[in-house]
Amino acid sequence: MANGKSSWVSSLSEEDLEFVKNFVLKSGSLKDMAEAYGVSYPTMRLKLDKLIEKIGLVDNNRDDDYTRKIKAMAIDGKLSLEAARELIEAYRLKEE
Repeated sequence: MANGKSSWVSSLSEEDLEFVKNFVLKSGSLKDMAEAYGVSYPTMRLKLDKLIEKIGLVDNNRDDDYTRKIKAMAIDGKLSLEAARELIEAYRLKEE
């Protein structure tokens, strides 16, 4: 955390950070990334889109750490979207 604010970097998993590192080393080429990971271009694009969404969650100053964590879990497929909505709604009602 820098200046008391959450850093988008600290919110990423080791796997996400490795992806970012490789992306930079490949000069942002999704084609090269797909080849290196042994997956199709659309699969690599989807992975990048999920990472962009996850980083965007951290930049959302309206959400607290708990809410961002639940949303990130849903983006990663660790939690269904419906379950994430229910948890966030219950949490917000409790906080009121």
